[in-house]
Amino acid sequence: MTGRTAVVLFTRDLRVHDHPALAAACAAFDRVVPLYVLDPALQKLSPNRIRFLHQSLADLREALRKRGGDLVIRRGDPVAETVALARKVGAEGIGLSADVSRYAHRRERRLRAECDRHRMFLRVFPGLTIVEPGALRPGGGDHYRVFSPYFRAWQGVRWRDELAAPKRVRLPDGVDPGRLPDPPKGDSPDAAAGGETVATRRLTAWLPTLDRYDDIHDDMAGDETSRLSPYLRFGCVSPLAVANRAGDRDGPFVRQLCWRDFYHQVVAGFPDLSTVAYRRGAREGWRDDPHALDAWAEGRTGMPIVDAGMRQLRAEGWMHNRARLITAGYLTKHLGLDWRPGLEVFFRRLLDGDRVNNSGNWQWVAGTGNDTRPYRGFNPVRQAERYDPDGAYVRRWVPELASVAGKAVHQPWRLPDEVRRTLDYPPPLEVPGTDPVWLR
Repeated sequence: MTGRTAVVLFTRDLRVHDHPALAAACAAFDRVVPLYVLDPALQKLSPNRIRFLHQSLADLREALRKRGGDLVIRRGDPVAETVALARKVGAEGIGLSADVSRYAHRRERRLRAECDRHRMFLRVFPGLTIVEPGALRPGGGDHYRVFSPYFRAWQGVRWRDELAAPKRVRLPDGVDPGRLPDPPKGDSPDAAAGGETVATRRLTAWLPTLDRYDDIHDDMAGDETSRLSPYLRFGCVSPLAVANRAGDRDGPFVRQLCWRDFYHQVVAGFPDLSTVAYRRGAREGWRDDPHALDAWAEGRTGMPIVDAGMRQLRAEGWMHNRARLITAGYLTKHLGLDWRPGLEVFFRRLLDGDRVNNSGNWQWVAGTGNDTRPYRGFNPVRQAERYDPDGAYVRRWVPELASVAGKAVHQPWRLPDEVRRTLDYPPPLEVPGTDPVWLR
């Protein structure tokens, strides 16, 4: 069969709509091989995300099959498997979406060297962000360190055009698509299912609440946030498409999408964000307390709003954003523990866990990152009374306190002794040398 062939390597862009690499390949080549390589090095990082990934791959395969193509699955080293397949089908080159992680940079660097050696081209496309890292630069620096000026610049830049899904994808003859393994069980029994189909349905169902976003997104018991973060993390939905459907570039929801872009450009300029404090002179000398870390991770600190958030994470592989701020602030600012172990707990369990945004948010809360007020703290009781005023969120996730009515559930240590003795719930963790005002 004559004609030109290209390979599109899928990574964190598991969709057919608004996929620049796939759209360009289908427009310019007669045959296109959509490829995903299951890297054994990544298969044990998070059972929750591996399950979500496999569900998303199955959905992507179905979408490609409906267009006459298929998703080709291989296992092994992504560079070796991609180049081997490209040579086998006589591809002129390979396309993939740009990414900023160290893993992605190593993959791209090795892939480019192999393509040069075999006289193939490698083209890298946008697609994981709305505005590409490096597209906006402040005077005198390679990236923005503070969000507000970045957001102002981001609002004024022209976005790329959103792309339709290709109508047809044509594979070369004789390509074995490979078997997609069944999704593993995962750690969280109530985790959301992955895939572009689910993402699109979720976005459509949530959009009617957008005009109330500023009023509802911090209502912990109401649970009316979009829950799109896992789908954005795996690229099951394009952030550009989400922003376009949201409409108002100045609105609070689109501002949250801008935070994703912000941290991508931070990591492009500071690749060690997941392991090294970003802010010069940031706090060091964190306490070492394995017992407190375990209690925090398991949701048994004796601080109800913290335990509720950590138990939601364990059950769903997801946590309300306000609960993320509270739990991370409690670990770092109250318990005085290093943010890095907390980051790893989140990274293992979160469906939306990724080194870019997860690390940026943890450093922001810990006071080591991009926050212009690094010494701010989150009083967990005050936060609970403000964002879970009648205690419904806590009672949902901490059933030991289900009998405690109203906001009293947030401070069970203040209940009468005879009531406290009936509750199978621990007292708050003690931290040597501290006297938190909320425990008085």
